[in-house]
Amino acid sequence: MRSNIEQWPIRQLDQAEFPALLREVPDAPKRLYVRGTLPSPDRILLCVVGSRAVSAYGKRVTASLIAGLAHAPIAIVSGMALGTDSEAHRAALDVGLPTIAVLPSSCDDASLYPASNFPLAKRILAQGGALLSENKTPWKAAIYSFPQRNRVMAAMSKATLVIEASEKSGTLITVRLALDYNRDVMAVPHEIGREGGTGTNRLIREGALLVRHSDDILEALGLKVEQKQKELPMDLTEPEALILNALTEALVKDELLERTELSAQQANIALSSLLIRGLISERMGKVERA
Repeated sequence: MRSNIEQWPIRQLDQAEFPALLREVPDAPKRLYVRGTLPSPDRILLCVVGSRAVSAYGKRVTASLIAGLAHAPIAIVSGMALGTDSEAHRAALDVGLPTIAVLPSSCDDASLYPASNFPLAKRILAQGGALLSENKTPWKAAIYSFPQRNRVMAAMSKATLVIEASEKSGTLITVRLALDYNRDVMAVPHEIGREGGTGTNRLIREGALLVRHSDDILEALGLKVEQKQKELPMDLTEPEALILNALTEALVKDELLERTELSAQQANIALSSLLIRGLISERMGKVERA
């Protein structure tokens, strides 16, 4: 038998307490109910969504990306659905980021949806997060509650990050709403041919920001990315050291030759060695430090 979470009462928010971006949209909810604590207004809200049938890849990527945001003034918004939503909330909690679960049901114990995520809801509240709903207690989730919930998630967040989505995923409803509200959309690339990622790959093709690592998210949100300079290995040849020191940004090979004053032969030998050792990578014709 599960214990209740009555120590966190439900209260109706004053409209002045609504997240700032949510107040801007024409179809903002007339009322909102909260259980727990909303993050401070100076935190940027990032909506993270994806497939309910989240893959091992999706779980790994969600945890890694959110861990990389741990020291940023960000709060994670999601819908506490099974799959990616739950993984996003857990990843935030694991690294101490505030998280808000926007529910299609009301926030009381008996109505909580999905009921199997009661332990997750309790953990969110215990770690200073919030459950949020526009539905007054008691309210069981209905079919039309889910797009309503998605609208709140998209509107209150500065950007939406899509981890995994098939072509017919309900996640794409949240994306469409985010675009309607003039919010940024980011997507994680997925292996070609796997159904679970066809939707995200299409989003990238249509202009969503491709996310490779957490720094891409920070840049999109207008936050400063700390440059982490790795110490150079002690066994580098002189040409290898010259190349790594020159790579303060991604460069085409001609620019690299000009900066290092190496011959083409010296550079090619050093680049091959650095690639094999995983110290550099090549993308779109440019060389960059790994």
